[in-house]
Amino acid sequence: MTMLVHITPAKNVRAIRRGGIRAQSLADASQTGVYCLPVMPSYQLTHQWVRELRRGGQRTLMAVHFRVPDGEEVSVGHYGSPRVHVSSAEAAALVTELEDPRGYEVIIARSIAAKEIHRIRRVNQVTGWRYSPDAHGTRPCPFCDPGGYGASKIRKAFDEE
Repeated sequence: MTMLVHITPAKNVRAIRRGGIRAQSLADASQTGVYCLPVMPSYQLTHQWVRELRRGGQRTLMAVHFRVPDGEEVSVGHYGSPRVHVSSAEAAALVTELEDPRGYEVIIARSIAAKEIHRIRRVNQVTGWRYSPDAHGTRPCPFCDPGGYGASKIRKAFDEE
């Protein structure tokens, strides 16, 4: 059984304990599924999506650990790239063995039943990256977030160089 983790707002925990994780339409709207990552030896890499997901306005996020059969077909890939279809065990091995697994995601094309959930736990709210895995130290896009917190200070720092 492959252990995976799904990051969700704390307000969803009661419903998840009762009925599991519901599959939702994905970003490209072509299918439905559950975003997750394999549990890796590194806490930072396992929960890398927390800061990026908090940008959506959620105050507290929780980690839902669950198990799926090793042979179940999932999609895996970097969030901006095409994904490949492999078994869940192969996806976990692929992501875990990468030199830099930041930005990768596993998608299960079905809902997760409540009986498959192993545990639900709090997660450090400042873990992970924002915008993209290597965004720190790069020039910000003036059109993407012109009025964001600290945006003028960041633009000014790059203009002085």
